[in-house]
Amino acid sequence: MTSKKLSLPPLAKSLSARLLLLTISFVMLAEVLIYAPSIGRFRLVYLQERLAAGHLAVLALEASPDQVIGEDLERELLKHVGAYSVALTRPNQGKLMLMTTTPGPIDASYDLRAETFFGLIGDAAVTLLGDGERVLRVVGLSPQDPAIQVEVVLEEGPMRSEMVGYSERILALSLVISLFTAALVDLSLHLLTVRPMRRITDSMARFRDDPEDASGIIRPSSRSDEVGIAQRELATMQEGLRRAFQQKARLAALGTAVTKINHDLRNILATARLVSDRLTSSDDPEVRRVTPTLVAAIDRAVNLCAQTLNFTREGAPVVEQCRFDLGALVADVGGTLEGQVNGKAVLQCALDGHYQIEADREQLHRVLSNLGQNAIQAGATRVEVNARHDGDHIVIEVSDNGPGLAPRAREQLFQPFTGSSRPGGTGLGLAIARELMRAHGGDIRLERSTGEGTCFRLTLPSSPAH
Repeated sequence: MTSKKLSLPPLAKSLSARLLLLTISFVMLAEVLIYAPSIGRFRLVYLQERLAAGHLAVLALEASPDQVIGEDLERELLKHVGAYSVALTRPNQGKLMLMTTTPGPIDASYDLRAETFFGLIGDAAVTLLGDGERVLRVVGLSPQDPAIQVEVVLEEGPMRSEMVGYSERILALSLVISLFTAALVDLSLHLLTVRPMRRITDSMARFRDDPEDASGIIRPSSRSDEVGIAQRELATMQEGLRRAFQQKARLAALGTAVTKINHDLRNILATARLVSDRLTSSDDPEVRRVTPTLVAAIDRAVNLCAQTLNFTREGAPVVEQCRFDLGALVADVGGTLEGQVNGKAVLQCALDGHYQIEADREQLHRVLSNLGQNAIQAGATRVEVNARHDGDHIVIEVSDNGPGLAPRAREQLFQPFTGSSRPGGTGLGLAIARELMRAHGGDIRLERSTGEGTCFRLTLPSSPAH
C-alpha cells in the first residue's frame, strides 16, 4: 500500500493560530469592558480635581482683607484651575467668585452630585467622540469640604486631550497584556492539546496506511483528562481493528484454501464413509461397536467442510419475501432435525392457531434449523418457538431447556470459528443466522442463558421493504 503523508494545515489556518487570535480577541474584549468604567472614572476625577483647585483658588480671595484681589493674581489663579470662572457657595452665606474673561455660551452642564455609573460612561463617550470645543459648566461638592459647593466653567478640550492620552496608554497596555496572555495560553494549549492531537492524527494516518502494523498503534499517555481518555480509547480501537483485520485475513486465506482442496477432501471423506459403512456388517463385535463413532466423526468432517465452504463462498443474502404460517415452518424444521422425545420433535411451536408473517421462508427455515440443532447438540430436550408483535417489529423467541451457554461462548457468540459453545464446533450457525436476520432488516441476540435454558430473540420488521 502506498503511504500517503499526512499534510498539516498552513500556519494561518492551524489550530494554534485560531487559538491565538481567539485569546487576543477575548482579552481585548475584557479590556474594553474594563476600559469603559475606567474612562468614566478618569473623567470624574479630572473634574473633581478642577473643583478642588477652584476651591483653593477662592481661598486666596477670602484671605484678602476686602475679599478683592488684583486682576493679574485672579488670572493666574484661574489659569492654575484651568477654568474661565470659579464660584464657591457656603451654607447660609453668599457666593464668592473668580472670573476675568467672560466665557462663551454654555454648551452643557454637569452636576457631579447626580452622576451615575452608566451616566459617567455615557458622558465620557460624548467627550471622546466630540471635537473638544464645548464650554462646560460643572457643579459639585468640594473634595476638601463636602459642605461647600463649587462651580467651575471650563473648556472641554484639555480634558478630552487628557482622556485621549489615557485611552492610548490603556490601549498599549491592553495589547501588551493580550499578546503576553495569548502567548502563554497558546503555549499551554499547544503542550496540553495541540501536540497530543497531532500524535493522535499521526497515529490514525499510520494505522490507515497499514492497519496490521502494530507500530502504528498509538501509545497512550498516563493523562487522566479527555485527551488521555481519547488516546486510550483510540489504542483500544486500533488494537481491536488490527486483530479483526488479521482474523479476516486468516478467514480469507482459509476460505481460499478450503475452496481449492474441497473437491479432493470430499472424495477422501466419501471413500472413508464407504469403507465405514462396510464395517457395520463386520462379524467382529468390537468393530461394530466403534463403527458408529467413526461414521459420526466422518459426517461431522463432511458437514464442517460444507459449512466452511458455503460461508466463505456465499455473498450477501438475497431476501425473497413471501407470506407464510410460522407454525407450519416450525413443524417443517422440527421434522428435519435429528431429535425426538416420546415420538415428538424437539423443536415445537408454542403458538395457538395460525401466525402469518412475511419473510424469506427458506432463510428463516435455515435460521431456526441452526438454533434448533445447536440446542439439541447442547443437550436440550425441548425447543419452543413463540412470536408476538412489538411495535413495528415481530419478535420471535426460540427458547430451550438446555444447560445454558458458557460465559466464554457468550462473549464471541456470533463470530465465526470462535463463537461455538461445544468442542469441535465452528460457530458458523449463529454467524449465518445473524447475517440472514440482518438481511431482512432485523437482528438476533441472546435474550438470556442460565442453567435452566437459553433464549434467543429474533426481530423482523412488521412491514418489510420490497
